[in-house]
Amino acid sequence: MKKELLIMKSFLEDTHKHGGNGSPTTITTQLFQTFIANTRDLAYQVEDIIDEFAYHIHGYRSSTKLWRAFHFPRYMWARHSIAQKLGMVNVMIQSISDSMKRYYPSENYQGASSLLPMDAKLVNNISESSLFFSENSLVGIDAAKGKLFGWLLSPEPQRIVVSVVGMGGSGKSTLSANIFKSQSVRRHFESYAWVTISKSYVIEDVFRSLIKEFYKEAETQIPAELYSLSYRELVEKLVEYLQSKRYIVVLDDVWSIGLWREICIALPDGICGSRVMITTRSMNVASFSYGIGSRKHEIELLKEDEAWVLFCNKAFSGSLEQCRAQNLESIARKLVERCQGLPLAIASLGSMMSAKKLESEWKKVYNTLNWELNNNLELKVVRSILLLSFNDLTYSLKRCFLYCSLFPVNYRMKRKRLVRMWIAQRFVEPIRGMKAEEVADSYLNELVYRNMLQVILWNPFGRPKVFKMHDVIREIALSMSKTERFCDVYNDGDDDDDAETTEDYGTRHLCIRRKIRSGSLRTRNLHSLLVCSSSKQIIELPPSLNFLRALDLEHSAITKLPDSIVTLFNLKYLNLSKTQVKKLPKDFNKLINLETLNTKHSKIEELPPGMSKLQKLRYLITFRSNNGHDSNWNYVLGTRVSSKIWTLKDLQVMDCFIAEAELIKNLGNMTQLTRISLVKVRREHGCDLCDSLNKVRRLRFLSLTSIHEEEPLEIDDLIATASIEKLFLAGKLERVPSWFNTLQNLTYLGLRGSQLQENAILSIKTLPKLVWLSFYNAYMGTKLCFGQGFENLKTLDIVQMQHLTQVVIEDGAMIGLEKLYIRACRGLESVPEGIEKLINLQELHLTHVSDQLVERIRGEGSIDRSRVKHIPAIKHYYRTDNGSFYVSLSS
Repeated sequence: MKKELLIMKSFLEDTHKHGGNGSPTTITTQLFQTFIANTRDLAYQVEDIIDEFAYHIHGYRSSTKLWRAFHFPRYMWARHSIAQKLGMVNVMIQSISDSMKRYYPSENYQGASSLLPMDAKLVNNISESSLFFSENSLVGIDAAKGKLFGWLLSPEPQRIVVSVVGMGGSGKSTLSANIFKSQSVRRHFESYAWVTISKSYVIEDVFRSLIKEFYKEAETQIPAELYSLSYRELVEKLVEYLQSKRYIVVLDDVWSIGLWREICIALPDGICGSRVMITTRSMNVASFSYGIGSRKHEIELLKEDEAWVLFCNKAFSGSLEQCRAQNLESIARKLVERCQGLPLAIASLGSMMSAKKLESEWKKVYNTLNWELNNNLELKVVRSILLLSFNDLTYSLKRCFLYCSLFPVNYRMKRKRLVRMWIAQRFVEPIRGMKAEEVADSYLNELVYRNMLQVILWNPFGRPKVFKMHDVIREIALSMSKTERFCDVYNDGDDDDDAETTEDYGTRHLCIRRKIRSGSLRTRNLHSLLVCSSSKQIIELPPSLNFLRALDLEHSAITKLPDSIVTLFNLKYLNLSKTQVKKLPKDFNKLINLETLNTKHSKIEELPPGMSKLQKLRYLITFRSNNGHDSNWNYVLGTRVSSKIWTLKDLQVMDCFIAEAELIKNLGNMTQLTRISLVKVRREHGCDLCDSLNKVRRLRFLSLTSIHEEEPLEIDDLIATASIEKLFLAGKLERVPSWFNTLQNLTYLGLRGSQLQENAILSIKTLPKLVWLSFYNAYMGTKLCFGQGFENLKTLDIVQMQHLTQVVIEDGAMIGLEKLYIRACRGLESVPEGIEKLINLQELHLTHVSDQLVERIRGEGSIDRSRVKHIPAIKHYYRTDNGSFYVSLSS
């Protein structure tokens, strides 16, 4: 049956490659779509049967002989039931196969697979029509036009490639066409060609299109033998024609770097100053190394005021008075907001709404925008262009992408959360020596590079941390997910009338936004359940979650887990972060397939006995903080664990636990650990702690906090430091550890309460990868001097240095610094000496510093104003009896 499941998945993947995704986006027949849907449902059933069989087998084999003897009849009945289900599945597989042969002969399937999707043709036509857009379609492009004109008309003699990248519908083609048609470009270049590239291009056809464009623009007769020329003859004709000319070529909607590798041979790189423009949705294509001088422009979505102007141009012919006269401004602005600055969506929606005069009609469209996007012919272009990006994804990437539509509109999706949920659902598996986590990271990057997910927060080290899905893309993705019974959202929206469209009828992955009505959901086949309710209303978990693999209750108002949760044999991912749950069920160790347990910022203070039985556990995240300020030494609270957790051989993340002698001694048994966070570390732990950590060779993150401020951290004997990328030490250090200068991969260093008498800077200034550095009451001296070094440092945080009166930045030090924070350093009466040398400094944040320091840089003419005038953002944070405030000192 597993082999049959692989065959079914291969079939589904093949149909996805040809656009057969359950939506009317191709010319494949409705009958064939039915075959796809039936096969998908069967694949779902087979997955569930396999999971059910594994559950019964484990329960029987892991029990005592007496239990097995007593329950043998029930076990045999379960096996009989599963055999019956498999028999029914085999019958259904044969039935589908016979139906395909009867109604859809193989030659029809082959024909359908090879035909070009109608949407692809539509998109190509739209791309070509960009050359004829009216000026009222062009809003917010002046700055981009100026930059691109500068690049295209620059005096460099070599051929230069200029890439314009953005998500589907963002206006790449419109902007490029406006520039391509301009008189400035026409006067500057001798030959011109615009070619739209299809995903399934044939390079010879691209060459022929280029030749026709060049000859047409030159008003020259197109060679009669053009369609009989071979690849080599086409290349020779292009090279011969362009060799001595200054030409401009626009390659519109390029999908892969492979096109450039094939076409560049036909575009001479002479000394005439020729240019090639590439528009693409892929950051990989835009970032490719095309040669000296090549440049990339990333399209930005329209700002609120620009989006409003474009919408008014389309909906009201530019007349705001007409909008106000019809009492439509309020609802119109809401519609524009839903488009989130995407020009194609704004223009298409505006054109559609131009024919609607009644406020009730506008409100109906707003409340049913999801339906409109999927069914209204006037918005078909939006769906078609965005679906083209989706259809270009691999089958695995499609599932990962659709899964993101579970989260609410504008939801901030964290990287680690997505990665772990994808792994729990088996969307991502190890390949070619890469861990599943690494594969998932590459999938996320690919979705970002394709502009299908937006990065809204990067960590200080340049890695994407938080993502969001554009609202219009999410609506289309969620619609497809519902069609495939893949994802659904229960009661997503503000109107109770839409509840009937969001209830679950056999979906695999479900997000609950509101309180569940008793008996309203069929949840037996659920594999994921997310609760994303913004209210404090307590949501009870539905019954019958037998096949659940991921349960995410983050930020929900749940206070107690039902005891029945321990029966969820397939559960791999459990997220209780930011909930009010105080303890886990006593039989929690029955969840033997659990891989991720996240209780971060919950009320759980201790893990139950028997955690050592969860041998598949990989991520154990128990970080908590108290309600006080971070100046409190015990701001971070650890979780206590009583069982022999060190027997978990697959554990990778252990964050964060109370240090106890037995745990410390046995840490080294968990050789797969990449992240360790311990609090309440004592001086006497030092020897055993170092011995254990020296055995953990894959450690990338280490955080150690002593039991109180005056308790030294004895870590001089730590030697296995080469792999550490992030290090946080909170506790007294009697000396700078000798191994500091061996941290060649360190990107983040935080020292708190170190109370060092010697300057630690000498030991760390040469660390090549250090990006973020924090000194929090770490140095007892009066002068902190930064000499040459810290070449890659981007952020420096100096906090609560009670004795500090002077900071000096020497020539060549921290040349790349972008952010400087000085907090609660009352002894400092002036900004650091040499701050004027930090030419890349973008932000200076001053929190609870002396009045003298502030007055020396406040306003023109102040003593030190000239030393900080190059810094774009300077902010002063202070506290009074009325609260906390900040003021800008930038101007």
